[in-house]
This record gives sequence, C-alpha cells and structure tokens, in this order.
Amino acid sequence: MSAAESPVPTERHYDIVRSPVITEKATLIGEHGQVIFRVPLDASKPEIKAAIEALFKVKVTAVNTLRAKGKVKRFRGVLGRRSDSKKAIVTLAEGHSIDVTTGI
Repeated sequence: MSAAESPVPTERHYDIVRSPVITEKATLIGEHGQVIFRVPLDASKPEIKAAIEALFKVKVTAVNTLRAKGKVKRFRGVLGRRSDSKKAIVTLAEGHSIDVTTGI
C-alpha cells in the first residue's frame, strides 16, 4: 500500500471538518444535495471525502474546493490582514443528506 492509498487516520477526520457554512447561499445549494464545510488549507479532496463519509455515514459523489485569500482591512486606523480560508462543497449521493444544525 503506497502513501497515496493509505487510509486517513480517524483523528484527522475531526481536524478536517471544522464547521459547516450556514449562509443563505449554502442553504440554497443544500436543496440540490450539496453541503459546504470550512476545512484546513492543507486538506486534499480525497481526505475531505473520506472524513465526510466516515463522520456522517453518507456517500459522497464529488468534492469541490475553493481558497479565499485573506483581505487587508483597517481597524481603528491600523492595517490588519484576515487569514486565508478554504471551503469544500460536498455533493452527496441521491437519498443521502446531512443535517448541519446538529452536531456530530
């Protein structure tokens, strides 16, 4: 078994799925069988898929990710920078769903 085929440790599953994104846009795509999660910047698509399937006991068909670069903002005259973030849009198989209002 090579490094690419090795399973992700179960402790890492809880590190990968940080929190669901609950916005108006996330709710709208939820009607199409998709859920959005915040994930670490170093998380890969196979890791995200394995974590979602293991934690929520659902079948994932696709994972799309996006990275948002942190913005430079001014607070009380002092320049600051928001941190970079990464989100994963997870498409679930037909008949599967995740209730993001409850915990794991």
